[in-house]
Amino acid sequence: MTDSEGAFDVGDPGVRRVVEVRLPTRYGEFRAVGFLDRCTGIEQVALVRGEAAGERVLTRLHSECLTGDAFGSTHCECGEQLATSLRAIAEEGCGVLIYLQGHEGRGIGLLAKLRAMKLQQDDGLDTVDANVALGLPVDARDYRSAAGMLQDLGVRSVRLLSNNPRKGEALERYGVPVAERVPLLVPPGAENLRYLRAKRERLDHDLPHLDGVPGPS
Repeated sequence: MTDSEGAFDVGDPGVRRVVEVRLPTRYGEFRAVGFLDRCTGIEQVALVRGEAAGERVLTRLHSECLTGDAFGSTHCECGEQLATSLRAIAEEGCGVLIYLQGHEGRGIGLLAKLRAMKLQQDDGLDTVDANVALGLPVDARDYRSAAGMLQDLGVRSVRLLSNNPRKGEALERYGVPVAERVPLLVPPGAENLRYLRAKRERLDHDLPHLDGVPGPS
């Protein structure tokens, strides 16, 4: 939560735990812990494997992506990152994946994301310029609720599964130290290579596996 001057209070997670249930998945068994964000009213969920409280917990903050996660779109790498993260946490035997609703399209919403995708396809804009052309933020995501859920779960520091340094910086601003950033690299494809290059060149994502990959002819 925030105090009267707008500063974040790390002593108040800002979320309320509502329900916890066993969740068997194709990757192994997790606990689904449901939360309500007391500021926004958005429902959130954390998938927890093992006893995840403590230091250096393997953690993924996954922004919702209906097109990639549910429909298997190859425009982005989100679906593959989600699967890879759940697999990595299951293999470790301990960890947390927080699935962040309200983050669709880096926080601009589903319909705006589809409009931005159309600009990329029809006008050749990249993912950054498409948002700007629509008069929308390049990245409107906030990680306050993610930090609050981790604090509620007893996670004191994380090994963050992410290629995005800005995500770790945001989490630390909300009081959750990032002990290590663990690369989450998936092979690029013909449909998402340009998108991934824009993320590296314009959004500071650490994507060394793109080096040497030829561009479209």
